[in-house]
Amino acid sequence: MTNLINSDTRIKVSSVLNRDTVNFGKQFLVDGNEETCWNSEQGLPQNILIDFPNSVSISSVAITFQGGFAGKKCLLLGSLGSSPNDYNVEISTLYPEDISSKQIFTFDPTEELKRLKIIFEESTDFYGRITVYTLDVFGK
Repeated sequence: MTNLINSDTRIKVSSVLNRDTVNFGKQFLVDGNEETCWNSEQGLPQNILIDFPNSVSISSVAITFQGGFAGKKCLLLGSLGSSPNDYNVEISTLYPEDISSKQIFTFDPTEELKRLKIIFEESTDFYGRITVYTLDVFGK
């Protein structure tokens, strides 16, 4: 299994806490530093959109939340290269624990996808904030 996120992968997020992208921006999802993080603004749903440079088959997602600010229910949706803006491929629904340790979610390999959208429908935070320290997507 290979981490599918590289320097050519584009990432978008639904919001950044206080619009402070210097301290809490999307770049910290994949910088390899466990001291930095992406923080969302309050309110649900929140999401992370990953646009791969080539079509990929995804078989697992690893994510490290901040305890107390975890996604309680997360929906993984994919889009095909022929229609990248239509997230009509349902991959999995995840129910992460409210812990600060890395959690790995494995599922059957997907068909070839161009984009992955992680939608945080519920949060363990009362205000709906999400904090993610690391994010890895594995497959081929």
